Amino acid sequence: MAYDPQNIFARILRGEIPCIPVHEDAHTLAFMDIMPQADGHTLVIPREPAETIFDLSPEAAHALIASTQKVARAVRAALEAPGILLAQVNGAAAGQTVPHVHFHIIPRRGGEPLGLHAAKMEDAEKLKSFAARIIACLDSN
Repeated sequence: MAYDPQNIFARILRGEIPCIPVHEDAHTLAFMDIMPQADGHTLVIPREPAETIFDLSPEAAHALIASTQKVARAVRAALEAPGILLAQVNGAAAGQTVPHVHFHIIPRRGGEPLGLHAAKMEDAEKLKSFAARIIACLDSN
């Protein structure tokens, strides 16, 4: 299937749809998930148009994992999370809902239930508060 340049992440990258960013560089963008599975749930996407990890160039894949690692460290510190769930799915059969490759960074605590994927829109002010904490941890490293 051909890459759909009208998917929501492509539109975010073009500035057509707002997001709450926490990190960006020449190759990637990280922002708060507006329908989080846990407090601090963050997404990292490449700027390169690619539907799945299999469509991504090796250079973009390298940049994506480097940014994911950097942001995951900041999320862990900002949310004081003892664990981090990294999720990356490819294709609708695997549960991919946006056809642009991306990583989910989800803070985890033992015994805390994981929310349903894309189930409930979170309050923007709450997301901005988490973003500020994550950015502070990025800036301190």
